[in-house]
Amino acid sequence: MAATSHNLRERWQTLTKCVCDGARLMVGQGDYAAYASHVRKTHPDREPMTEVEFFRNRENARFGVGNRNGFRCC
Repeated sequence: MAATSHNLRERWQTLTKCVCDGARLMVGQGDYAAYASHVRKTHPDREPMTEVEFFRNRENARFGVGNRNGFRCC
């Protein structure tokens, strides 16, 4: 059973997405699309943050902004 070019391309795209998502999570940057989907599904009464707000929120959490006892990278 030979793999088609289309099948290999899909597998490659899946692999690169997994690697990129893993790298983002390692540095404290989650997947915005997954976040927005989760909020819409589990909290229909709330509007998800914009992509910029989400990025800032993750950056602030990463560097302990506004939390005196929280984690700080540097």
